Amino acid sequence: MTEDVRRLTIAIVAGEESGDALGAELIAALNARLEVKPRYIGTGGDRMAALGHESLFPISEVAVMGLTAVLSRLPRIVKRIYQTVDSIVEASPDALVIIDSPDFTHNIAKRVRKRAPHIPIVGYVSPSVWAWRSGRARKMSVYVDDLLAILPFEPEVHKRLGGPPTHYVGHPLSENVARLRPSEGERAEISGTKKTLLVLPGSRSSEVGRLLETFGETVARIAAQTPDLEVLLPAVKHLEPRIREGVKNWTVQPTLVVGQEDKQAAFRKAHAALAASGTVSLELALAGVPMVVAYKLDWFYRRVKNLNQLLKFSGVTSMVLPNIILEKNIIPEYLDDDANPVALCEKALPLLKDSAERRAQLTAFETLDDIMRLPDGASQSGAAAEVVLKRIELGAR
Repeated sequence: MTEDVRRLTIAIVAGEESGDALGAELIAALNARLEVKPRYIGTGGDRMAALGHESLFPISEVAVMGLTAVLSRLPRIVKRIYQTVDSIVEASPDALVIIDSPDFTHNIAKRVRKRAPHIPIVGYVSPSVWAWRSGRARKMSVYVDDLLAILPFEPEVHKRLGGPPTHYVGHPLSENVARLRPSEGERAEISGTKKTLLVLPGSRSSEVGRLLETFGETVARIAAQTPDLEVLLPAVKHLEPRIREGVKNWTVQPTLVVGQEDKQAAFRKAHAALAASGTVSLELALAGVPMVVAYKLDWFYRRVKNLNQLLKFSGVTSMVLPNIILEKNIIPEYLDDDANPVALCEKALPLLKDSAERRAQLTAFETLDDIMRLPDGASQSGAAAEVVLKRIELGAR
């Protein structure tokens, strides 16, 4: 493939900021492997644009989560889906890569496959078929030729469910783990009196709205038994005003941390965390920060999500990524009404001292590196690029 000097056209469709980051790294890896840089089209954000990607519209128009939020913007999202499909079909690229945001990207992929079946389609980041709606795996095999998984257990899950050929390419957090782990002196000894608690209510407005009050009450209970407590609250920039308003009446005022570098510094300093369920739990585990996890679903997903399904694929019933990867319920988690201040405080307090609960989590976290590492020191973006280029060589099935 690297000997082909023809300029390729590769469509990359991302629907939110995390997808933009993955897309940018993929573009850089593809450019490094090809004599002539491809033309990149589709949808993406600033990081992809900086590398030459031509986006049809700002991804902020489609970056929504949860049925309630989707419904409120459905006409615009549907319009953008059809616009993107038309553009890709007209361009007839050598491959289409869809990145995460399945409600948006997979609707595009299905329509492109129907209208232009000759275009190879690669999915980047598997939907959580191991958590709910497992039938999606088999349906994906119709319109996804290769799937790039960022969690090590996902290839086996898709094999069992009849999903598309799935390749574990590593998780982006694994490649940046050094930025999360403290150097000497950054994290105070747990035996000392001063303790630092991270509070992570989520990166989406809906998550913050459901968890911020509960976390505030939990912090008050923890502080009542931890006199010298520092509370750090990393916040994504667009939610900072809302979070500042939401915490102004907290008994213990948190220090808001905005920006990736300051967030990573907070992880390196923290002794324990109170976190929403999501990728941040894996980030904390890789940083060596014990945690308690909570999640409150919106009214629709509360009725359809079936946690018992997780037992089929991971050996544990859990919504917490480190638990699933480790196949052990080492991190306590609370869902919906069970996520209350009394329960969360009870589990968080032992993590702020040298306890058996704290040591058990830290010991389990030490095995994550080996489980998630790619062979031969390969990079995530490099492994992803190799699969995309191989699929371009093979064409669509």
